[in-house]
Amino acid sequence: MDATPSAPTRAPGKKTLAAVIGSMGAALALFTMIPAEESGRTVKATARPDGSIALKHVSGRQYLDAYLDIVKVPTACDGITGGIKMGQRYTPTQCTLMLERDLVAHAQGVIDCAPVLYGREAQVVAAVSLAYNIGVRRFCGSTAARLFRARQWRAACDAMLAWKYAGGRIVPGLVARRTREHALCVKDLS
Repeated sequence: MDATPSAPTRAPGKKTLAAVIGSMGAALALFTMIPAEESGRTVKATARPDGSIALKHVSGRQYLDAYLDIVKVPTACDGITGGIKMGQRYTPTQCTLMLERDLVAHAQGVIDCAPVLYGREAQVVAAVSLAYNIGVRRFCGSTAARLFRARQWRAACDAMLAWKYAGGRIVPGLVARRTREHALCVKDLS
């Protein structure tokens, strides 16, 4: 286990996740939630004064070698799929940088198609987690996104539960993930 936090997770001048979604708390939640959901590992996320996030591996396996996910997509680290090819190997620092890049890209896509989520900590974390798993295009075309845009918060959170299929079948792990995202999404809604 690495006892020191990883290198800074962003280059100078790049957007931070907190800036994109409107909340440092939500950014920290996503940096810990996505590794837990995607690879099952536990990390500690700490905010730096410049808005970047330091990650420290706490426990669980780090998937440094590319592997095929449940639907045979080359994947590495914490669910990274873009540009991954079988046979590739990554360092923990590379995985951290790719995670931050992908979280910012997914969060920006979510905010672009559902700007009402900006600053809504629980709902934006749940929405970005869903988009990270199903893709921004699918999220933006979903009933959940349409309901978020209409400010129908509870109905939007409920609609997220439909995304439980992979390869044309219900996957228990996706049912559990959607249940966790839903519980977070409806938190503090009256």
